[in-house]
Amino acid sequence: NTDTRDVAATTSQIAELAEAGADLVRVSCPDKESALNVEQLVKRSPVPLIADIHFDHKLALIALDGGIDCLRINPGNIGSRKRVAEVVQAASARKVPIRIGVNAGSLDKDLLAKYGEPCADAMVESGLEHIRILEDLNYQEIKISLKASSVAMTVEAYRKLSKLVDYPLHLGITEAGGMLPGSVKSAIGLGLLLSEGIGDTLRVSLSANPVEEVR
Repeated sequence: NTDTRDVAATTSQIAELAEAGADLVRVSCPDKESALNVEQLVKRSPVPLIADIHFDHKLALIALDGGIDCLRINPGNIGSRKRVAEVVQAASARKVPIRIGVNAGSLDKDLLAKYGEPCADAMVESGLEHIRILEDLNYQEIKISLKASSVAMTVEAYRKLSKLVDYPLHLGITEAGGMLPGSVKSAIGLGLLLSEGIGDTLRVSLSANPVEEVR
C-alpha cells in the first residue's frame, strides 16, 4: 500500500512481504510515473509482481514493457476492443496472466439496474462478460476474483462461478476490516471455499500493514 511512485518505500515493503511469506505482491499503478517504476521494482523484487490498473490501457502496456509478471485489469473497463487487443498482444509475448477483478462495490450500472443491488449473480455475470472479451481475443491466461465485503455473497459467487469456468480463482473478502474482524471474516469465507476445493490464490485484505495480511 505504498505509493508506487516511491521506489525505495515500495521496494522495502515488497521485501517485508516476501520475508513474511507472500508468494506474490501487487502494486498499484494509477498513473504513468508509477507504471514506469515497474521496471525498477521488478528488478529488485524477490517475488513476482502484479500491476493493479484501472481504465487506462496505456498504463498496462507500460507495466508489461517493464516486465510485470501479472496484470489485474478488467477488460470491459479499459475502453474499446482495440485497446484490449493491444494489451492482450503485449501480454501474449510472455504469457502474462490477466486477473479479472470483480468487486461488488463497483459493478457496472447496467448490472445494478438489472439485479437491483449488488449480488452474487451480478458478480458472476460481470466476471463472465470480462472473460468473454479475452476469450474472443483467443487469450486464456486468465484468473478471476469475485470479491465482496459480505462473506455470504462472496462465497455464493465463487461457488457459482467455479461450476461455470475452469480458470484459476483468486479468493478474498474485500474491505474485511481491521486485524481481528478482518481475520475472522476472511477465515470464514476463504476457509469455506478452500474446504470445498475452490480457490487457487488468496489475499486477506485488512485495513492494516499488509505484512499483517500475510501473517
